[in-house]
Amino acid sequence: MVPVSVVIITKNEAAFITDCVKMASLITDDIVVIDNDSSDGTPQIATSLGCRVFQKSWSGYGANKNKGIAQARYNWILSIDADEVPDQELVDALHSLKLDNHNQVYDIRFRSYFGKKLIRFGNWGNDHHLRLFNRSLAKWSETEVHETLMLPANAEIVKIGGYLHHHSVTDIDDFNTKAIHYARLSAAKYYKAGKKATFVKLHFSAAFGFLRNYMVRLGFLDGAEGLAIARVIYKNTKLKYQYLKEFETKPGIENIYRNDLVVEQV
Repeated sequence: MVPVSVVIITKNEAAFITDCVKMASLITDDIVVIDNDSSDGTPQIATSLGCRVFQKSWSGYGANKNKGIAQARYNWILSIDADEVPDQELVDALHSLKLDNHNQVYDIRFRSYFGKKLIRFGNWGNDHHLRLFNRSLAKWSETEVHETLMLPANAEIVKIGGYLHHHSVTDIDDFNTKAIHYARLSAAKYYKAGKKATFVKLHFSAAFGFLRNYMVRLGFLDGAEGLAIARVIYKNTKLKYQYLKEFETKPGIENIYRNDLVVEQV
């Protein structure tokens, strides 16, 4: 086993967590699950697979990931979501690491799926994220959404072999639901940061995002799924700035949205 703790945050992830944990268990003997009141048996499944499960109130994506880091047995942390499955190449790559330089942070490539179809182009086609790090060096930002690792200037980013296979959405309805969810969270994040829904953002950002994803990044080569992704990204961007404009004109309403959204983990 590798001296790495795998940290997963969950809410109603029964459909995915078994595959995730089975591969994670090839990496480490310490898998930490931070659960937010799942009602579909996720904690029971995780416990039966050997995970250490902790029930924690929802404080945001980054904040709950940091709660998991605090429970980890090892200083090296592999942060993954329940719908992300390490492949054997990644498992082997992790076993080959010396992990003797705390200033290194490992960048992992993703393969994302729309239903059962692998998406090869567009925004999803060349995805990668910093996911393996030493907790003495880094922690997650505690923003409403799109949390990032906060790193010191001397951090060294290293690419690693293998992939995390991300089962992003099951179908178009699932994708639309998540688009609305993330649009509200992103708008709340922007509002808190003092960003404004300018005329250009309101009327042109969504179209620019569609063209960049579908044409420039060749999303059309993924067929019907590529078009669906581009359309939903358009919808997400448009809604994000519409919500931000609403927050600007009705101060305090963003807190209502935030309170509503903590019940849904995506």
